[in-house]
Amino acid sequence: MRNKLIRYSPWLVHFNTGACNGCDIEVLAAITPLFDPERMGVKLAPNPRHGDILIVTGAVTKKAGERLKRLYDQMPSPKAVVAVGACAISGGVFAGSYPLVSGADKVIPVDVYVPGCPPRPEAIIDGILKAIKKLEEGGGSD
Repeated sequence: MRNKLIRYSPWLVHFNTGACNGCDIEVLAAITPLFDPERMGVKLAPNPRHGDILIVTGAVTKKAGERLKRLYDQMPSPKAVVAVGACAISGGVFAGSYPLVSGADKVIPVDVYVPGCPPRPEAIIDGILKAIKKLEEGGGSD
């Protein structure tokens, strides 16, 4: 039943694992009235326990990886994860650095990758829509 409801009101949880803020600015730009994702019901969740889609930005460090896993575990099922930007996907320019685990998919399952440094708001919205589609089809990170 919840899968059918997600398409009407997917709530986002945004987690910055230590980014340069380029991707964070683009994520915030994507949820402004200019792009108006609320027309699709997309809103930021006030709490991870209400979230449907986790958006991860930044290079995932070992310490941030622990917090990311805890946040992911707090979200109800079904849920989807969107890795935004080169750093969240592979570590970006910081890949190979000693404190990194290299990408969000090394810590939690990732459903949608949005490449770029930083990606455009349109690409982020497209990634969110792909995550919604996965959830509707019964997929997701569970």
